[in-house]
Amino acid sequence: MSIGKAVHPALYINFAKRTNIFTDQQALLALKAHITHDPTNFLASNWSASTSICEWSGITCGARHRRVTALDISYLNLTGTIPPQLGNLPFLSFLSIRNNSFHGTLPDELAQLRRLEYLDFSFNNFINLEIPSWFGSLTKLRILSLNEITFSGTIPQSLGNLSSLQELILDYNELSGSIPTSIFNISSLQTLSIHANRLSGSFPSITFTMPSLISIDLSDNGLSGGLSPTIFGYLPNLEAEPYRKEIGNLTQLKSLFLGRNSLQGVIPKNILNLTRLQRFTIYQNKIQGAIPKEIGNLTQLKGIYFGYNQLQGELPHEIGDLHNLEELGLSWNNLVGPIPTTIFNISTIKIIGIAGNKLSGILPSTTKVPNLERLTMGSNDFSGTFPSFISNASKLSMLDISSNSFTGFIPSTIGNLRNLEWLVLSDNYLTSPTPNLSILSSLANCKNLKHLELAGNPLNSLLPSSIGNLSISLENVYMNDCNVSGNIPKEIENLNHLIKIQLQSNKLTGPIPATLGGLQKLQGLNLRDNKLEGSIPDHLCHLIELVELQLDGNNIYGSIPACLGNLTTLRKLSLASNRLTSVIPSTLWQLKDILYFNLSSNFLNGSVPFEIQSLKVVVAIDLSRNHLSGNIPTDIGSLKNLQNLSLRYNRFEGLIPESIGDMTSLNFLDLSNNNLFGVIPKSLEKLSYLLYLNLCFNQLSGEIPTGGTFRNFSVESFKGNLALCRSPQLQLPQCQTSTHRKSRTKKFLLLIVLPLSIVVTMVVLVLTFVLTKGRKKSRKPPTNAEVYPQHTRRRISYQELVRATDGFSENNLLGRGSYEYGREGKVSRKGDVYSFGIMLMETFTRKKPTDEIFSEEMSLRSWVGESLCSAVMKVVDSNLVSMDDENFSRKVECLSSILSLAMECTRESPGERINIREVVSKLLKIRVNYLANMAATRERNKNVLARQQPID
Repeated sequence: MSIGKAVHPALYINFAKRTNIFTDQQALLALKAHITHDPTNFLASNWSASTSICEWSGITCGARHRRVTALDISYLNLTGTIPPQLGNLPFLSFLSIRNNSFHGTLPDELAQLRRLEYLDFSFNNFINLEIPSWFGSLTKLRILSLNEITFSGTIPQSLGNLSSLQELILDYNELSGSIPTSIFNISSLQTLSIHANRLSGSFPSITFTMPSLISIDLSDNGLSGGLSPTIFGYLPNLEAEPYRKEIGNLTQLKSLFLGRNSLQGVIPKNILNLTRLQRFTIYQNKIQGAIPKEIGNLTQLKGIYFGYNQLQGELPHEIGDLHNLEELGLSWNNLVGPIPTTIFNISTIKIIGIAGNKLSGILPSTTKVPNLERLTMGSNDFSGTFPSFISNASKLSMLDISSNSFTGFIPSTIGNLRNLEWLVLSDNYLTSPTPNLSILSSLANCKNLKHLELAGNPLNSLLPSSIGNLSISLENVYMNDCNVSGNIPKEIENLNHLIKIQLQSNKLTGPIPATLGGLQKLQGLNLRDNKLEGSIPDHLCHLIELVELQLDGNNIYGSIPACLGNLTTLRKLSLASNRLTSVIPSTLWQLKDILYFNLSSNFLNGSVPFEIQSLKVVVAIDLSRNHLSGNIPTDIGSLKNLQNLSLRYNRFEGLIPESIGDMTSLNFLDLSNNNLFGVIPKSLEKLSYLLYLNLCFNQLSGEIPTGGTFRNFSVESFKGNLALCRSPQLQLPQCQTSTHRKSRTKKFLLLIVLPLSIVVTMVVLVLTFVLTKGRKKSRKPPTNAEVYPQHTRRRISYQELVRATDGFSENNLLGRGSYEYGREGKVSRKGDVYSFGIMLMETFTRKKPTDEIFSEEMSLRSWVGESLCSAVMKVVDSNLVSMDDENFSRKVECLSSILSLAMECTRESPGERINIREVVSKLLKIRVNYLANMAATRERNKNVLARQQPID
């Protein structure tokens, strides 16, 4: 009994008798009326009521009754819907609307087309429809093609009623569930193709009732289970007499496509019974075990596709017996041992893919592969010299021998491969026979070359101008890590179809050629880790399709061209580790689609503006190791996709923005070595993906948050912030809540604030005097703003210094720096800064550089510096502050700031020391901050006391 909607035979006969040629015409005109777009005017110019429908284009009439038997309007780009009147064509046996844009529903009236033998609705837009069950009523159907219609749901069982069906094609839909068992009852079925759907469940066993099956394609689904022998018709019982004949019928199968599923198990040995099999595909599954040697019995095989599985063992020599084999795909398995030489004697072979295994040995020098077009054998353990037979494979278009251990010269005869399009020799030990990379001259003969990879070979050559003679079809060049030197030739501009250039990690020198700006199709330019010099040419701004620009790790100087902000296609910009100066161009914040933004390790200055929030999709920002200053923008938290943020080693100040807690994708945050102050926002506890946090060496204070991922961070994330406190396990001072003590506050003010004010005043007066005196004595300004010319001061000998200082008596020394700063033989104002820094250390530690605890190994400066990294209280004069002081954190913050400033004053190199004007400014700022904090504390305590007074 038929499943689904059916039409009673008697009613169908009466319906056919009641219709005539006029009924056919009305049905076709209804179809025409439902067409909303006819770009070629096909129907408008061919379907007219004034002519016989049998003369209309796309219409065929029967010779006897002159009724419409075929309707073919495929490939016309029509748009419209299917009218129910189309079901009024009772003699229709052929219906194709393939490759149009029909949409809507499929009317139930189409079930009346009982004479249909061929139905093709493929490549239309019947979105979110299920396959109608009434298809099962069209029992005369031989061909049913429903490709790429986006049908969803399950395959109806009613299709099992199509007893005459020969081809069932349901590719590229959204069908789910399992394959109905009723399908396997169709004994006439020759082709079953349900490729690229969402089928699931165990792989079905194909029973003996399908003797005519020629092709099965169930690839690109979610089928599971093992490749058990029953799949091939219960073949384990092959010796049982009742089954011999039926099993023989299965040998009609020519194509079996099961790739891209989740099948497991091994390849059954009894597959050898499918003696007519020509194509066998099980790639990208989970098939294990060895390739059975019985595969050599399938002498009709033309294609083997076993790649991307877990196959093991050696390649069976029997594969060499497959004299009709054209394509062999075994890549990305766990195959070991040598490759049988017989494979290279199959004259019909066109494709050999064995990459990504553990195959080894030396390839044969002589072979017979005249038809070889593609040879991919990368990522194995092959060795020996460059395979000589390759140069004779005249039809070769793709060669990949990368990631092996081939040695010796790259032969110039490779230029004989005139059909070569893809050449990958990377990551071997191949060299160039000449110092000018002659291989490039040879490859100039390969006019179809599109992809060239020589990366990771010790070429040890100059990059020649002959690179400009390569094929104008060339799209990709990978020559990184090749020990290539010299300048980048300007002739590279001839390769105007280039999409990607990778020349990183070489020894290239000279400037970036402006001619690169002529490569209008370029999407990727990677020149990092070379020795390139000069500025970034503005011509790079002409690369309007550029996606990646990597120039980091060179000696590039000057400012960043503002026009780079016009490259709106940029996704990755890396200019790190160069000598770039000036401010970050404001135009760069307009790169709204940038993903990776790295300007670290340069000499950039200025601030980061609020426009940084425009980088909505950025995932990594690295501005570390520059001279950036100002506040971190408060709206930086709007960067919801940011995963990596590094601002370390700059001069940022102010508070850590609360909004950083809104950056919910953040997993790396480094704000260390800046001048940030205030408390760590508790909002950072919301960063549930945060794996790395570094806030070291700032001026942060208060309690460290304890919630969220802060439970996972140690003291290493917070050291160098002298006023931070937390529980004892972090080896930081425990947060105190002791009562207010006015005496200690007064003492602190007397011992720190008052001397600090006096010191500032003295510094300003001394500085004014020194600068004024220097201007009066010198009619001409010095050529160097920091260091006086040597000829203006007589060089003092060591012996004279000994006599003048009474053997360097401490009575004659302000600090060790008084001698150290002048040891290069030049007197500089930077030396005065050094002395002042030593004086600050002496004042607040009550130690002198000449105290016995100091030696060559440990100076006053190094002692203070080490204590700043762990606990400043170890070096501070104990009379200034104690742990139980109510304002302990405020005082420690002030002392830490002073000693940090002293460290900046006493840096080893004079050029790295802070100038005296900045010293004055920072001292004033420290004083203002301290007084403001103390005032706030007094006001808070006053309010607390007021609230505690009894109410009258």
